[in-house]
Amino acid sequence: MKYVMLIYQGDALERQAALPEEEQKQVYAGYQGINQTPGVTSGPPLGLPENATTVRVEGGKTLTTDGPFVGMKEAVGGFFILEADDLDAAIEVAARVPAARYGGAIEIRPSEVYW
Repeated sequence: MKYVMLIYQGDALERQAALPEEEQKQVYAGYQGINQTPGVTSGPPLGLPENATTVRVEGGKTLTTDGPFVGMKEAVGGFFILEADDLDAAIEVAARVPAARYGGAIEIRPSEVYW
């Protein structure tokens, strides 16, 4: 099954930036390790949430808002696709994402086709 792994940064970026250089290198290596995990298709880097544009359509009119609709701590900082046998395997990979250890969270969603 394929899972979409959404990385919510929370305050992970600030925490990671405050780490000693050697620990920052370990964080970077952790992300590289995720990208090299069998079954992982990494997503492209995402820009900062404050540079985002949110689009909605209401009453046939397109409305845009600067930035994400959710609070900054809830904004998605990245994503990847994981092909795994089951949810338990996906949870094991999610627990390896450095953001999960530094104040962020990883949301796992099964990739399903509804149409």
